[in-house]
Parts: sequence; structure tokens; C-alpha cells
Amino acid sequence: MSIYKNLRPEDKRRTKTLLHEYIPITGTIISGTYAEDNIKNYTHGMFQSVYDYPYLSSSANQIFDLTIGYSSNAGYASDSDTVQNQKKLDVYNQMSLLLVGTDNAGNLREFDRDGDFSSGGGKKLREVFFICFNRLLVKDGIKKGSFVLTVANQTTAGAPNFDNASLLTIGDYGAATEYKTNSPVGEYGILYTSSAEQLEGFGVGLIYYNAGVVVLTSSIFGGEFGNNNSHLVDSSSIGAMFSGSEISASCEGLRNRWYNCYFNNTVELNSTIYFCRVNNNDFNYSSNPTYLSGSKIRTKENAFDSPKAYITTIGLYSPDNELMAVAKVSEPLKSSPESETTLRVRLDY
Repeated sequence: MSIYKNLRPEDKRRTKTLLHEYIPITGTIISGTYAEDNIKNYTHGMFQSVYDYPYLSSSANQIFDLTIGYSSNAGYASDSDTVQNQKKLDVYNQMSLLLVGTDNAGNLREFDRDGDFSSGGGKKLREVFFICFNRLLVKDGIKKGSFVLTVANQTTAGAPNFDNASLLTIGDYGAATEYKTNSPVGEYGILYTSSAEQLEGFGVGLIYYNAGVVVLTSSIFGGEFGNNNSHLVDSSSIGAMFSGSEISASCEGLRNRWYNCYFNNTVELNSTIYFCRVNNNDFNYSSNPTYLSGSKIRTKENAFDSPKAYITTIGLYSPDNELMAVAKVSEPLKSSPESETTLRVRLDY
């Protein structure tokens, strides 16, 4: 009779499964479906948060944070009239340090549209929007090749024009196989306005899959960027908005151009599979007190019958015999000297 049985190395197998969920984020929510109650601004003025319901509601979930920033090499940085100049520089530098890192001399790198950080290589993204998706949506990361964002690229009378001819679709085309790994936060892809642009390398932004952050260049927006809602008092160009308006106002401008967005998130499910092998002479006795009746085994008709028991539970123990996990079988399994059984136990984490 066996009380404990050691698992051999060949009795254990580790696996990893990637699960994906489709996440749509429509423009009706982002633009302020609930009379802007789902948009939260902060006194520090460095970013705004977007919720799926009015943010004071107990059922509200934060979707993403939105902000802007620019490099010290951007034209606005040296202009004394630029609104919130230092905050916009700080946002860019912080995100650059997190997502891009530093060079060998310890200097901050600028965001690059093709991920080429060699001297003189690539075109830098110096005036950008940052969309930081919440972990509630992203989970363990965004699936490569699944991200699509559609925005209005034209205005009519100072308001975004959402007819088909005015919509601009941005996606990480080709990223399922063509992605970058030279980031401190892991894999990232390049955003393009079409698959044709992807072939020519004209990137308009970056998407950091593990961090759930999208970096979008402001240069994709032309003409008037503002609109006539209560948050913007002008219909400025994107350049004028970046330099002459607060961060929250520029965020309002992007949100009110937001038509649709969707992607697949990723949940990484790690599993260890244990093959618990019950040989013919293993576990043929039960600790259940009803197994015996007057010191005799109930399942034996006479003294010459083989002992048998029924397996209902599998316990996984530590090396010092501490119970770590318990698994139940769907129905009792008969164990006797005439049969052998292999039980497959999967532990997910």
C-alpha cells in the first residue's frame, strides 16, 4: 500500500496558452456619451482619464489615460509662450525613459518611427499623443497585428467630420511577424495608416504591446484640430493646440476625433500538468473509516479476494509532505491489483 508517491521528472510537463479577447472602444464613449461625466481631469493637468461610465459611479471602469508631450528638440520647447511647457516636456521624457530608454551615454532617446536608434537613423516622433490603456482591458498585453484606431482627419465648421472620406485608419499592419524588441518594456510594433504605407516604412506611431501604450504622432492631423464643444474655445491647428492650449484641451481634441478602436488583448495562461500514475499495487486501501467493518474490509467477500478501493481525490504535496493542491475526479475510479490508471492533473496559474 502506498501513502505518498514521488513524481518523476517525466511525470511533469509545463505549458503556456495564449487566450485572446476582442476589445471594442467606440467613439460614442470616448467623445463623452455621458455629458463628459465619464471623463476625469485632474488638478495637476498632466493627463485625463476616460471611463466606460460616469467615473463617480461604483460600476465605472477606467479605460485609458490620455496625454500629450514633446521632445526638448521640438520647436515648442524653447518658446516662452508655450502653455504648460515643462509639463509637456516632463511627460515626453518620462514616457521616453520608460518605453525607449537611454543610449550608451545615458541620454534619453526620442521615439523613432521605425525603431532605428542608430546615429542619424530613422525619423523621430517629437510631438506625440500617449494613449495608456488600462490593464483591465489589456490584461497581459495587446495581441500583435490586432490594433486598429480610426479617427476623423478633417473638420467641418470647426467640428470633426466623420464621413468615410474624412476618416483615417491606423493599425499595426504586419506586426504579427514584423515587430521590434529593442525596448525596455518588451515587444512593440509600428503604426501605419495603411498596409501600403507599412511596406514603404512610413510609420505614424508606435504600440507597446506588453505595456499597453500607444504613441501617436501629432503630424497626422491637418487643418483645424479644435471643435466647437464646451471644452475648446478655438479651432486651432494641431501645432497651435500643442503650444497654445493646456494638455487637457489637446486631449479633448483627439477624443472628439475618435471614431472607433479595437484590438485583441492577451491572457497568458501557464499550466503545469502532473501525470499521477497509479500502478496495480498502489493505493489499494482507503483511509475512510467506513472502509472497515469489524476489522474486515467491506469490499472483500472472502479472505482470498484482492483488495480494492475507489479513488476520489488527488493531493499534490511538497517535499516535506505538506498538502499544496487538491483535485477531484468526476466519479470514483476503481483501483485494484488487476488494473492501472494514469490521472492527468493540470494546475493553472
